[in-house]
Amino acid sequence: MTRLPATALVDVHDAGLTRVLEAALDAHVRGGQAALAVVLETEGSTYARAGTAVLFSADRQVGWLSGGCLEPEIERAALQCAASGRIDWMEIDTRDDASLFSGNAVGCRGCQRIVLLPLSVMADAVDVVTAWLQGDGPLGLQIDVAGGLQLSCAGHSMEQRLPCAPVPFEGGQALWALRWLPPPRALLLGAGPEVEPLLATLAGLGWQVRVCDPRAAWRDRCAAPVEASGAAEALLVTGARPDVVLLMHHNFELDLQALLALADSPVSFIGLLGPARRREDLLCLLPEACRASLLPRLHSPVGLALGGRGPAAIALCVAAELQAWRHGSLPLRR
Repeated sequence: MTRLPATALVDVHDAGLTRVLEAALDAHVRGGQAALAVVLETEGSTYARAGTAVLFSADRQVGWLSGGCLEPEIERAALQCAASGRIDWMEIDTRDDASLFSGNAVGCRGCQRIVLLPLSVMADAVDVVTAWLQGDGPLGLQIDVAGGLQLSCAGHSMEQRLPCAPVPFEGGQALWALRWLPPPRALLLGAGPEVEPLLATLAGLGWQVRVCDPRAAWRDRCAAPVEASGAAEALLVTGARPDVVLLMHHNFELDLQALLALADSPVSFIGLLGPARRREDLLCLLPEACRASLLPRLHSPVGLALGGRGPAAIALCVAAELQAWRHGSLPLRR
């Protein structure tokens, strides 16, 4: 791949890529025609930012580049790309007044520059994509105006040159470089009633989630897959170190065991369900060194105070706090 002057490397923290790449791998296995639309750069006010990706195939769409107003045209171009097997490009510019009153009436004054990649590139990229989905490291993409494409992650790489349509963008840029950070991981200790709604929300936000519970009765009651392990075992799983651990046992002794196991772990966010009094009762039973290790990382009661009762409301509050923490916008606790 010819080395060309590139724009500054763009780090992508959140673009829903987990669901998109899982769908891309599935489409590759099934052998259908599909294409990935990836936003390379934007100007002004746009629904999606650089690094946002969407999968288009004949029977499904995973992800969004707009509130729905732009998708029909992008889908048409993406399916043409999938059929032709060549890289194509789109520039969607809605910055002038006419765009506010056109057929799409998007109402956003911005510009998205998009590359369309036929799913045929996935044949040589499976190991790279799998490594990223496993959390092995960032996923790097470089693409140039002549169809040179490079994907890399954690020692895996794919490099090829595809047939390519002329780039319609003005500005003279010849090479784009994006880097998606690994998907965040959450470990849920306990298969309580909040787990199912929380899993659905976190999956939609791009989180990878494991649920562990040593109690067979609780595993059997949960519709989601639950591993039969306690906190200490779950934290020892190779290659699956979580960013966040949530204690959701609804059991005092199991939560106490989990806090003891977490005291020596590097996990930076530990969430504990239940009222403040329960937290204090747990902490007073821990050695002083454990308390000192846990307190800077302990979020208890976990969840933003959004209001409501019941499993769905609690799951929403917890998901909101995790999303805020992930993006550095967590409000100070009172």
